[in-house]
Order: sequence, then C-alpha cells, then structure tokens
Amino acid sequence: MASIKYNPNGQKGKITYNSDIVSGIVVLSLQETEGIELVPSKSKGIKLCFEKEGIFVDISVIAHYGYKVPELAYRIQQNIKQMVESMTKYKIAKVDVHVQSVVFPDATQPDSSAEQTVQEDTVNNN
Repeated sequence: MASIKYNPNGQKGKITYNSDIVSGIVVLSLQETEGIELVPSKSKGIKLCFEKEGIFVDISVIAHYGYKVPELAYRIQQNIKQMVESMTKYKIAKVDVHVQSVVFPDATQPDSSAEQTVQEDTVNNN
C-alpha cells in the first residue's frame, strides 16, 4: 500500500491510497485514449513502482491500425501523468509504453459493393 501525506489547511493527518486505486486511474486514462486496447491479462499490462522520485509506470498496450505509434505513446504518457497527478497528488516519474501488437481491420468481411458488381455481371451475362 502506498501513502502520501496531504495537509490541507494545516490539519493533522495523512491520506493513504491503495496501489489498486492508482492502477484503476491508469486503466481509466488508457480507456480514454483512442487507438489502443488494453492487453488482455489479469494485470491488464500495467506495472507500478512507487519510489521516492515518484511513480514509475510500465504499460503494455495493443495499437489499432492507422494510428501513429509515437503519437499514441506520447498521448498515453500525457494522459496517465495528468490524471494520476490531478487525482492523487502523486508525481509520475516515468511512463514506459510497450506496444505489444497492432490490430488490423477485419479483412474477412466481404465488401458489399464488390459483391453487388459480381451479381450484376452474372445477370448481364445470362
């Protein structure tokens, strides 16, 4: 469990966050990033390491075809940093992004216009 001392208005005490809360915020930020999917695993491809310098985040994702991988990685880093720092007051030290694979559009679905052309040719030839 990770903890952070937060002292609003000079009150005594501390606020403690479970690491699952930070992980949940990271998942939320990834779900809001267009062009990627989470890796289907128990950990969802997310590793967090709490250090003095801040949180080190290691993310594995699947990219969608048609998106530029460097731009996706940058958006992921920015979204995670912004959401975690604004919701928890933790600092993000580093976000490493690993693109595991690329999902291509489903090519098995027939193109309806090509199918219609074949049907018209068959009718015209008879």
